[in-house]
Amino acid sequence: MSLSKISQLGAMLLRHHVLRAALISGPRTTYMHEVSSQSGQIQKYHFFSTTAADKAHEEGKKETEKISVTFVDKDGEEKHIQVPIGMSMLEAAHENDIDLEGACEGSLACSTCHVIVMDTEYYNKLEDPTDEENDMLDLAFGLTETSRLGCQVIAEPELDGIRLALPAATRNFAVDGYVPKPH
Repeated sequence: MSLSKISQLGAMLLRHHVLRAALISGPRTTYMHEVSSQSGQIQKYHFFSTTAADKAHEEGKKETEKISVTFVDKDGEEKHIQVPIGMSMLEAAHENDIDLEGACEGSLACSTCHVIVMDTEYYNKLEDPTDEENDMLDLAFGLTETSRLGCQVIAEPELDGIRLALPAATRNFAVDGYVPKPH
């Protein structure tokens, strides 16, 4: 077998291996650009993918998009925070040392992350509560027409500027002295 046949076989195997790996690793756009030398015998293949760069760009964009949220505690003190799009108000409260318990850690099994949306305009922008959320809200202390569970209120661009009041008390199913920890 001549050297050129071995080179052609090697190039063919390389193309097959790279294309097969691209199919196995998941959906992405793979480009193969063939570069030939002037003699026409030596071929180089340059492979590149747009997926990693595009995904990193999109993730970076999501990380920087934030909305302004104001939590008002039982004493009327306000705390303004920036919340990334897609994060629940419970998670945001924990990350910013706001006293919102969340005993079930957002699993929709308690009402200790009960918040009151202070403006009905913002309340109407939220998705309707599920039956499970309504069941838990029935157990909440100080229930109002605009009550929601903080674990179910997810930051979206249209909620920029939302104000959430924390009720004066909660029905705590955790042991006394429990301090919630951010996830």
